[in-house]
Amino acid sequence: MKPSVILYKALPDDLLQRLNDNFTVTRVPNLHPETVQQHADAFANAVGLLGSSENVDTALLENMPKLRAASTISVGYDNFDVDALNNRRVLLMHTPTVLTETVADTLMALVLSSARRVVEVAERVKAGEWKQGIGPDWFGIDVHHKTLGIVGMGRIGMALAQRAHFGFNMPILYNARRHHPQAEERFNARYCDLNTLLAEADFVCLILPLTEETHHLFGAEQFARMKSSAIFINAGRGPVVDEQALIAALQNGDIHAAGLDVFEQEPLPVDSLLLKLPNVVALPHIGSATHETRYNMAACAVDNLIDALKGNVEKNCVNPQVAG
Repeated sequence: MKPSVILYKALPDDLLQRLNDNFTVTRVPNLHPETVQQHADAFANAVGLLGSSENVDTALLENMPKLRAASTISVGYDNFDVDALNNRRVLLMHTPTVLTETVADTLMALVLSSARRVVEVAERVKAGEWKQGIGPDWFGIDVHHKTLGIVGMGRIGMALAQRAHFGFNMPILYNARRHHPQAEERFNARYCDLNTLLAEADFVCLILPLTEETHHLFGAEQFARMKSSAIFINAGRGPVVDEQALIAALQNGDIHAAGLDVFEQEPLPVDSLLLKLPNVVALPHIGSATHETRYNMAACAVDNLIDALKGNVEKNCVNPQVAG
């Protein structure tokens, strides 16, 4: 008899077939309490869990006593109670490598569109405002040769630095938990403390996971340290930024503009002041949202679950110490 798993995210047909070849699969729309109650037997007997964008906490785990592995179709796992998983010796798998290049593309798109006011002026063209040669009120600012500051020099930070250094001749500053000799050698990147980065960078790109330490890491003090001509970019996690402080900095001219793919509340409320500011590019968390990357993420997550339940946790495992 095949092991039982819960699937709470739609998969392409071929990946669903791969899952069915290995497990008895129960498909559910979400992990809400009423769904768990409706499928109580399936949750009680499941050894695996696969999906994304739902909270996995103690309350859910109490209904899944046989759970051995959870696989998320994402690189971030802040919606998982890792301590609770560890206490129950449940493996947590994620997809840290397959979205690196795509998210770096998105970050560079935010840099360019914020600096050159791409969204704003495109809308003005569509509104019929382009009636003659454009003047300074349409102008943006250059990207090439400007200083890029990267906060969080992981895989995505490295991929962004490569694009900025080789493609746009941008000097690279970075702040991270440790020095990255490879970044310094390949991109001539300079490690500095956060305050120095904020003071010197023309673009501040935030690529951090959400943890207790990073929650609201960026607030009024950090925005006040940035150049008034600087542009702030966030494609990590929304709650790393105090959004009200960001709005104030944009309104007061403390910073020039912002390009955002993540927010404290998602979807972004339609009455958010961020949507009313012309110097904000707001995207709907599209960092990894291409057909190719989302397929590869799902495929990786399926393989991760199969591997984890076979005891193979050499890669993509958040908590390999609980194996065995």
